[in-house]
Amino acid sequence: MAYKRIEHYDEDVTQGLIKNYREAIGLIGEDPGREGLLKTPERLAKAMQYCTQGYGADANAILNSAKFHEDISEMIVVKNIELYSMCEHHMLPFFGRVHVAYIPNGKVVGLSKIARLVDVYARRLQVQERLTRQIADAIQESIMPQGVGVVIEARHFCMMMRGVEKQHSSTVTSAMLGVFREHETRDEFLSLVHGRGDNGI
Repeated sequence: MAYKRIEHYDEDVTQGLIKNYREAIGLIGEDPGREGLLKTPERLAKAMQYCTQGYGADANAILNSAKFHEDISEMIVVKNIELYSMCEHHMLPFFGRVHVAYIPNGKVVGLSKIARLVDVYARRLQVQERLTRQIADAIQESIMPQGVGVVIEARHFCMMMRGVEKQHSSTVTSAMLGVFREHETRDEFLSLVHGRGDNGI
């Protein structure tokens, strides 16, 4: 059986975007009727909806669907979660890794839900600083742990292919809540994140 990818898009949104993208292609000096560009507006319309699907997702519902009571008080770390998002200032991609840690206070959340949580907020027009805090706040609100730590390391195409054009620069942001604001806990988290065996972005 041949592989068939199934995706669902809002038809009104798709048609509106197609019209706008076709006009934009013409405004930059290209011919939207050229063979190679005939289907580009439709592809762009669907790609944009796919890359911003986080607007239709509920972070709390995802985390609440897999909460468990556990008598654990040791740090739980999920690191090197792939990140793909779009800068809201230039609508160009940024990409990298997310490291998340928390210390439970009677409840834990399924590990895969943390990765899904990252996508909920990453699949929106974003700034890295806000994205970092949104991930931390969502975990804090859902399971009320003793503390949450989030670190994001990313590269931004708005710096790489336009403007200053710095190809090897990266941006690191962090959000520390609860006990992660204490030096000892924060240092343990950062040590685990940047331990041996990690590769660069």
